[in-house]
Amino acid sequence: MSEVENQEEVKVEKAPKTERTDKPEREDRPVKKYRKPAKKKVCAFCVAGEKTIDYKDVAKIKKYITENGKILPRRQTGVCSYHQRELANAIKRARNMALLPYIGE
Repeated sequence: MSEVENQEEVKVEKAPKTERTDKPEREDRPVKKYRKPAKKKVCAFCVAGEKTIDYKDVAKIKKYITENGKILPRRQTGVCSYHQRELANAIKRARNMALLPYIGE
């Protein structure tokens, strides 16, 4: 029992909390303004009435890849999900046929 009594007597003292001075007080912080929702992007292929995307039309496909050659996501381009899948396949086919580079210049 002497071990149990010794454990109870030992208490760890915590260091006192120091106040942070690098952050301004809550009242001093600038109030974030409400952000206006972005304008809904419309699929360019749906507007044009295109059902398929031709991999040989390199000028049209180049708008949807980055400088490094990556395919841009839907949220950036505004293309619908159907045409995004078609676009990805067209880009991959164009790369395979050496019409587009796999990596940027």
